[in-house]
Parts: sequence; structure tokens; C-alpha cells
Amino acid sequence: MTNKYQQLMQLPLFQGISAEKITALVEKLPFHFLKFNPGEQIVEAGDPCTHVKFVVSGQVKLMTPFSRLRVSLHQKLSSPHVLAPDCLFGRENNYPYTVVADGVCGILQLRKSDYIKMVCSDKVFLFNILNYLSTGSQRGPALATAIKNGTVAERLAMLLDVLVVNGATDIALIYKQKDLCTLLGTQRTTIISTLERLSDDGVLEYDSKELHVLDYKGLMSRLND
Repeated sequence: MTNKYQQLMQLPLFQGISAEKITALVEKLPFHFLKFNPGEQIVEAGDPCTHVKFVVSGQVKLMTPFSRLRVSLHQKLSSPHVLAPDCLFGRENNYPYTVVADGVCGILQLRKSDYIKMVCSDKVFLFNILNYLSTGSQRGPALATAIKNGTVAERLAMLLDVLVVNGATDIALIYKQKDLCTLLGTQRTTIISTLERLSDDGVLEYDSKELHVLDYKGLMSRLND
């Protein structure tokens, strides 16, 4: 089996698919393998999601802006990963984040119409995408509860739980303090005391412009306190 086929078998949404099935699909559908150099833009936030894109080699950086606020979420993804497949369907079909190559990386992309053909060709593909979409959709009610009733630490944890991609590393929020207060619905003194406490616990480090998550699981545990 070639290296490209081995890469495909490791990808999310391809889990459980036989080598024979993948070989047949590659021969039938137009899979495009693209190479990007360090710092090169792959996707811009707001672009229409017309293709399903997989990170098949290297690493990418995702930057999610918050509308009308000077706050952005940064995170990194290493292969194998898929970029926002939930944006292929539903009412919102635009990418939520900008994606740039963090070093040399490889991207596999497939048109939405061809991906639908692939999903229809095997139940395993269907179950994989349904499981992915279901996992994301179940976060919404919890976020609403945390924003309304939770502490600032809980609000921050739930915000990141919704926006951080599974398996992401180097998670950071870049912000103006005023806009971070608006986003979390609290005052500057409360934000600072919360971040100081989380810093003392080794969960994150911060300054006046950004915070970096050091212990993501530790931050998520605030949701269960």
C-alpha cells in the first residue's frame, strides 16, 4: 500500500474503512493532495466550505475571530485531522477560522458533492460523519447554561470546550481585556482574579494581552466542580 493510502486510513471520517475500499475510491473520485509552505494560508475565516479538507502531513494553525470583538482563539492541529466538516452541511456553510501552514504541511481535499457520493457508498462513512456532527451539536445546551449561570472559570472552560478542536495543542486566547470582559460577561477585576487563580493552579499562564492554556483537562474540570 502506498504512503498516501496509509495516510487516508488514519484520517477522521475514514476510520474503519478497508484498504480495498479506499483504493477503489481514489481511483473513482478526484482526491487532490496539496502542499503548503510555512505561513501559507489554506483557508480564511468566512470562506465558503465547498470541500472537505484533511491535514494529512505536518501541522496547521487555526485562528478563530470573535465578531465585533478584539478577541481571537489560536490553536494548532497536527495530522491526521479534518478541518470543520460540520460546515459542509446545515445553515452556516462558512469556515469559522483562518487556517495557515505551521511549517510544511499536506492537505487532502475533496469536493462536497464527491464527499457525499463517498458517504453514500459505505455505511461506515455515514456513521463516522454522523458521530462527528452529533458530538458537536451536543455542546450547545451546556454552553447556554454555563454562560447564564456559571462562574467566570466555567464560562471560559465551556467557551473553549465548544471552540477547541479535539486533539488541538498550543491553545491561546489573544485579546483586549475590555473585549474579553464583554465576551465572558464580567468585570475586569473578576477576570483578573479568575485568571490569577487558574494560573496559580497551573492551568494557564496569562498577561494583559493573551492567555495560554497549559492544562486543558484541568481547565475542563472546572465544569464539574
